[in-house]
Amino acid sequence: MFPDTPHTDAAAADGPGETLRRTLGVDRRRFLSTCTAVAAGAVAAPVFGAAPALAQDRGRDHDHDHGHGGQVLVPPDKRGIILYTVRDATGRDPLATDLPSGFREVFRQLARHGYRQVEFAGYNQHANAPGGADLGTVEGAGLLRSWLDDHGLRAQGNHGFIPPSWPLTTADLDTFKKNLEIANILGMDHMGTGGDPTGSPYRADWDVAADKWNALGAIARREGIKLYTHNHDSAYGFLLDGGPLDDQGRPTRSSGIRKLEYFLKVTDPKAVWLEMDIFWAHVARYKFHTYTAHDGSTRRNVFDPAGLVARNNRRYPLFHAKDGVISTTNGMGYEMVPFGTGVIDYTTFFSRVGQRGYHNPMIEDDNAPSATDPGQSLREAKIGYDNLAALRKRRR
Repeated sequence: MFPDTPHTDAAAADGPGETLRRTLGVDRRRFLSTCTAVAAGAVAAPVFGAAPALAQDRGRDHDHDHGHGGQVLVPPDKRGIILYTVRDATGRDPLATDLPSGFREVFRQLARHGYRQVEFAGYNQHANAPGGADLGTVEGAGLLRSWLDDHGLRAQGNHGFIPPSWPLTTADLDTFKKNLEIANILGMDHMGTGGDPTGSPYRADWDVAADKWNALGAIARREGIKLYTHNHDSAYGFLLDGGPLDDQGRPTRSSGIRKLEYFLKVTDPKAVWLEMDIFWAHVARYKFHTYTAHDGSTRRNVFDPAGLVARNNRRYPLFHAKDGVISTTNGMGYEMVPFGTGVIDYTTFFSRVGQRGYHNPMIEDDNAPSATDPGQSLREAKIGYDNLAALRKRRR
């Protein structure tokens, strides 16, 4: 069964959390960017063809609603993509293809499509691309920043390093701080991970995860960065927090609160942030709609992704905008397709959560790369951009 999707435009609540004051400040970022730009110029390869217009010069028509039937739901400067979608392009050998390859040329193409923001999924590319294979260094970040600036793009996050240790080892803490420095050079407001805080269904494990993320988030906040965790469907399943214990002393039933809802309650709203993957949230809606209560009764509670965001709006600065068509065979309810070609109602979702100038939707399609069609992922990135830009709030 696919639970009915609500179609009312609820007012977005302003949840806890305030805009962070950057302790490093813009001046330090500009200083770092300026210092490393010299290195960028030394290795930059010649550009081929006419120079493209910067991203900020495109999409201006989308600022206006004339003839489009409603208010733009995602402003031009908030239209982004996670580079995992085009990972085949950043990873291919520029010496073996005429297609865009490596970060610099992929940035150029994404800017031509109209994107203004990118979210990284690590800093590795093909070894033959300008800058070499690993740009996850201070010097590499300087190169990346210069290429982003060249094409009018902004880095808005990264699915990168979250220390596996807890309590933190010295080595993990040092690596984490290095990643924060890289994020600052790149000009990011956010840094995060592609995984859930824990894969456990038990409240005790989520309490441990909350302690860890509160500590990491406080470190990131001192460096001017919002630390975020990214969800899959399991994180919106029901927490096991009561009822009879199993043979290992663990609870077997639920109060009806979902894991990430609990995580939101026990983490510091000034230190810990979330990125909702809207596709996986809809998979959770399909999968997790009944639970066994502490008294043994079966209860129904259909998940409302937009409602959760609206109740905790400032905690969700980032989204993954990923689409799907209905599937009754894969156990998830949906199959991924390019953004705007599926059935997930993004017009209603973005209308309900509101705060157009705050949220940062990143187009994602896990299946965009193709083994037989090397140009597919960048074409689908263009499809996703056009469909994101076309979203308009319905007129009442």
